[in-house]
Amino acid sequence: MNFDTHRAGLLLHPTSLPSGTLADVDRWLDFLRAAGFSVWQMLPLGVPLAGQSPYQCASAFAANPGLFPAAPVDLHGFTDWRSRQAHWLVDFARFMVIKAEQGTAAWTGWPVTLRDRDAQTLAAFDARYADRLNAVMIEQYRVAYHWKRIRAQAAARGIQLFGDMPIFVAHDSADVWAQRDLFLLNDEGHPTVVTGVPPDYFSETGQRWGNPHYNWAAMQADGFAWWRARLAAHFEWFDLVRIDHFRGLAAAWVIPASEPTAIHGEWVETPGAALLQAIAAEMGELPLVAEDLGIITPDVTALRHQFGLPGMAVLQFAFDQHADNPHKPENVQPDTVYYTGTHDNDTTLGWWRALPDEVRQQVMQQLGVSDPGAVPDAMIDTVLQSRAALAILPMQDVLRLGSEARMNTPGTDNGNWAWRFAWDALPADLASNLLEKLQKAHRCETKPQP
Repeated sequence: MNFDTHRAGLLLHPTSLPSGTLADVDRWLDFLRAAGFSVWQMLPLGVPLAGQSPYQCASAFAANPGLFPAAPVDLHGFTDWRSRQAHWLVDFARFMVIKAEQGTAAWTGWPVTLRDRDAQTLAAFDARYADRLNAVMIEQYRVAYHWKRIRAQAAARGIQLFGDMPIFVAHDSADVWAQRDLFLLNDEGHPTVVTGVPPDYFSETGQRWGNPHYNWAAMQADGFAWWRARLAAHFEWFDLVRIDHFRGLAAAWVIPASEPTAIHGEWVETPGAALLQAIAAEMGELPLVAEDLGIITPDVTALRHQFGLPGMAVLQFAFDQHADNPHKPENVQPDTVYYTGTHDNDTTLGWWRALPDEVRQQVMQQLGVSDPGAVPDAMIDTVLQSRAALAILPMQDVLRLGSEARMNTPGTDNGNWAWRFAWDALPADLASNLLEKLQKAHRCETKPQP
C-alpha cells in the first residue's frame, strides 16, 4: 500500500460477521464499498487452540477451516499446490492428526517417538493415516482456494485486505514441534524462557503470553528461512500485514518459564534489522505495518524508520498532559495507521462511559465538543481528519456500541473473541453517512457506484 495516500478502513474479524464465518463476505464487501472504505483489516486467520484466541494458533501457516462455509472445490490444482506448500503442510497435517489421536494433548505429552519425530515412527504413521492426512491437506487447499476468490472480489471493489501476524507462535504448534531447533526449548521440548510484556497500561503484572522464544542464532544461520516463508505466505493472502508486537524485533521481554507472571523478565536484543533486510532482499517492498504500541524505545522507532514501515497510534491513548504523546492528533505523522481503538481496547463508547469525570472534561476539551453524547462521533471524525495515511475504525465504534461488544480484554481468558454484529442492526443510512464522513475527510476519491 502506498502510504502517500489518504485512505480509511474498517477493523472486523471474520468471526464477527453475522454468520460467524465468511459465508456473508460478499455482503460485507459490498457494505465496505458503499461506505467508501478501501481497506478491510482483520485479526490472524490461523487455527485457534484452546480459548479461541487468533493469536495462539496451531500453525503459523494454516488457516482456520471453521471460518469458511462448506463449499465444493476444484481439486484440479491440488497436487501442484500441495507441492509448493510442502514445507509446512505435511507437518501441519501430521500435527493435527496425531493431536486428534492423542486426545488433543500437547505435543510434549505425546509418546516419545512421536514427540521427538523418530523417522521410522513417522513413516509408519504416514502410511497408517494416509487418508486422514490427505483430508487435512485438502481442507487447507479448500480454504486457500476460496480465499483467492475473496481476495479477487475485494480487489474488484477497490478494497485491500489488511492481515495480522503475531510475532510469536504458540508452543503447542506444528511449527515448534517440527522445528524445535528454531526455539529455546529443553530436551523434553518445554520452553526454557517464555514471551510477554512487562507491567503496562493493561496489566499491573504485565502479560505472560507463554510462547517460546526464538533461537535467533539458529534462525540467522539459515538466512531466516522460516521467517521468509512465513512472510511470503502472508503476502499471498493479504495486501498489507501488521506485525503484532513489532518491538520484539528490536528487543523481546524474556521471562524464565518458572515465573508465574511477567514481572520478572528482562529485555534481550533480537536481530530484527538483519531479518527485515533478508526479507527485503528477497521481496523488495515490504507491505508491513509495525504495531509499535506500549513501551517503545528509540531503537524500535529507528528500526521502523530504517525499513520505511508505518507505525500505529490510538486516539483513546491521547488524553494526558504530555505534549509529546504520539497518540495526540497533532503529533500523528502521515506514516501512521490511526485507530479510535484496537481489538485490545474497549469500544470507544465503553471507554468513554468508564472514564472519571475529570478525564471526561479533558477529553471534551481536547476534542472541542460541549455535548458528552457527541464524543464517540468526534473521536471517529478526529481519526478520519488526521494526517495519518490510513485511518482504521473498529466496526463496534461505527455502530456506537458499548463494552458489551468489546472484542478482547488482554490478560483475561473469558468472554473474548465472541462479538458479532447483526445485519438488521445496521441503520439504513449507515453506509451513506460513513461515505459522507470519508468524503469530507478526503479519504475516498469518488462516490462508489452501486
